Amino acid sequence: MLLNSKEVGLFDLIYIIYSSKVVKKKLLVDSSYKDEENLCRRWIIFVSIGAQKVLHALSVPMAMFGSAIEMGLNILSTNGNFFNLVLNFIRGKVVIPERGSASFKSVIANLEWRVRLDPSIKHGDPRYNAALSIMASKISYENQPFIQNVLTHNWKVRSLGFGSRSRSWLWRSGLSSSPGLGPCLGVDWGWGLNSGSGLDYQNKATTQAFIMRDKGEDHDTIVVAFRGTKPFDADAWSSDIDISWYEIKGVGKIHGGFMKALGLQKSKGFPKEVGFEKNKPFAYYEIRNKVKKLLEENDKAKLIVTGHSLGGALAAVFTAILSYHDEKWLLQRLEGVYTFGQPRVGDQTFCQFMEDKLVEHDIHYFRFVYGYDLVPRLPYDDDSLMFKHFGTCVYSNMHYLAKVVDEEPNKNYFSPVKVIPMMVNALGELVRSFTLPLWKGNEYKEGSLMRFMRIVGLLIPGIPAHCPQDYVNATRLITSPPHFLLPPKDKSQ
Repeated sequence: MLLNSKEVGLFDLIYIIYSSKVVKKKLLVDSSYKDEENLCRRWIIFVSIGAQKVLHALSVPMAMFGSAIEMGLNILSTNGNFFNLVLNFIRGKVVIPERGSASFKSVIANLEWRVRLDPSIKHGDPRYNAALSIMASKISYENQPFIQNVLTHNWKVRSLGFGSRSRSWLWRSGLSSSPGLGPCLGVDWGWGLNSGSGLDYQNKATTQAFIMRDKGEDHDTIVVAFRGTKPFDADAWSSDIDISWYEIKGVGKIHGGFMKALGLQKSKGFPKEVGFEKNKPFAYYEIRNKVKKLLEENDKAKLIVTGHSLGGALAAVFTAILSYHDEKWLLQRLEGVYTFGQPRVGDQTFCQFMEDKLVEHDIHYFRFVYGYDLVPRLPYDDDSLMFKHFGTCVYSNMHYLAKVVDEEPNKNYFSPVKVIPMMVNALGELVRSFTLPLWKGNEYKEGSLMRFMRIVGLLIPGIPAHCPQDYVNATRLITSPPHFLLPPKDKSQ
């Protein structure tokens, strides 16, 4: 049951509330069945399509507003602070940052400013893969030159040049010494999905990821990091709220928005192979083929897939499609999947399929949830939506005390009895933003924008908790013995 929001008019949208025949006229729903008797589910369809229509209408104003916000934040940071900005304005020496440059930061980077890997967490430390994954997930939100600069100057990776293909960009880098990473070979790769012509369901570029190689004397790891939802990206938000299903026989029902973002094709679904079409790359196939080539360079190299928010959902679905295609060679090289603030992606059948595949291929799947983060508690796990989580849930409270749990507390977020505890917790997080640097150092100092988000959290607990800030802290400050985070030394054993 895939929602089709593009051709739906107002009367078509209203029609679904009063009729169970959801497939009508302009294909309101691209579905394998004709009727939906459950009124609650029809309301969900109504809200989902309506919200997508609003997002489509507001995509340009949202982008313009987001662009203005980003420019304002970068002007402020480039000039030092507000008082320096005023002084430079009076002098006529205001520094205007260049959009898309290596120093131009997204809203996410302005919220969470750290780009340096924690030098105290070395390979072999149980926290290493998780700490590396959240940092890769965080910088995946940034532009190409910014990522290149981080890998070159902060992670000590030397760039060898660029190449492009259709709407993609690719760069490789050479071996060098990097504290915390050891000798590294970095590969950064991102693209925008182009679509149309009836082959897939998206019209605009939305999905982005990058690939890097962490290589040392005792390890060689390929890391695929999917980008999450940028705050003012209407297309990414549309993927998030596209509460539709795509059911694969023997696998289960999977969130339609996430499937579309990875390359779901009309009348084809997810075939194991897809022919090349100019200017129409599909994320799943592009990543899979590139990773295969990289892993073939070293028969001992391993793979990690990661992402924050929507990026975590795409990491989960990417792993699921590899399993569906029975990519045994790749799955045997898959050392772990690390997601942060990941929403639910499938039903109970899907989750059981994934649990079986994780055991079969000895894959470590860690789903990090911090505090009352709203996103991991969506879409709802109830009779109407039927979304479930799978994998090992590593839950951290506001003190960054981590433990493995079956399900994060307050799993569906909206609970009247939890309102007061959540607000008290949000107040504690605001206080902690001032006290944490005093006993952990300036590396944990929060900027003004992040503290503003903490204040917003007093009214809407769970919004600031979704920012990468707390997930970076959680992976670095795990105080319980995190031996469960260690991947198997030899998957063949």
